[in-house]
Amino acid sequence: MNKVLITGIEPFDGDAVNPSWQVAQALAGEHIAGAEIAVLELPCVLGVANSQLVAAIDALQPVAVICLGLAGGRAEISLERVAINLIDARIPDNAGKQPIDVPVVAGGPVGYFSTLPVKAAVQQLRRQGIPAAVSYTAGTYNCNHIFYGLRHYLETHHSRVRGGFVHIPYSHELAAAHPGKPSMALATMVEAVRTIVQVTLTVEEDVRFGDGAGH
Repeated sequence: MNKVLITGIEPFDGDAVNPSWQVAQALAGEHIAGAEIAVLELPCVLGVANSQLVAAIDALQPVAVICLGLAGGRAEISLERVAINLIDARIPDNAGKQPIDVPVVAGGPVGYFSTLPVKAAVQQLRRQGIPAAVSYTAGTYNCNHIFYGLRHYLETHHSRVRGGFVHIPYSHELAAAHPGKPSMALATMVEAVRTIVQVTLTVEEDVRFGDGAGH
């Protein structure tokens, strides 16, 4: 059976939980559009996260990889469009490292686009009443590092495998520790990622629309 790999990230920056991993865990073992969901928790450790991701891809041979990360302060599901070859860490990672102005992959291209149908997924999520948008910045910390590393590895080793990155907001539970920040119900985020998997496996090409969903 085909597999889809969904990854989340461990807690970081003093938070007790990371909803990206909670969402991934909730989908473990599900069957969506003829594929089984496999999940992996990645560390918030620059360099190590990508090594673990590559090993999982080689072991599972998935048809698609969807990496999840937390974007505290965002109010919607953000499907990232582009990864850049830059680490400029705003805070130390969980190993205490804080690289500044270094590439994710030395000598790699400046950037990669997601190969997920990001606009089609946003369109479907909005039909379902789930706030969603295409994002054009995944930051320069661990999430972008994972996204770029994923796309670089797929481009050079598994070019037929779709892959991309999705940022999710704070869960209500986590937002309690961050007063004033927007949040989304964990169940809604799980349903959103389930929809993204469905669209990824059933939509051949992305859609075009002019309603502002790409902004």
